[in-house]
Amino acid sequence: MSQSKELVAVYIARGETEAQVIKGLLESNGISCLLKPSSSPSVYVFTVDGLGEVKIMVREEDAGEARELIRGEKHV
Repeated sequence: MSQSKELVAVYIARGETEAQVIKGLLESNGISCLLKPSSSPSVYVFTVDGLGEVKIMVREEDAGEARELIRGEKHV
């Protein structure tokens, strides 16, 4: 079975700190992720009209499990 290389957004964090917490949660459960900031974190340290947001991107086949973990629906 081949794995998809497509990445999908499973969550939009309100800043780099929240994104790092979610990244840690996913990676500690075996889900690789990529953080895709809407702008440079050194320029915008807060979120205004989407600036400072960070998309949490995972492989398409991991999206369902990642969303469950983020929502707290999957117990580890």
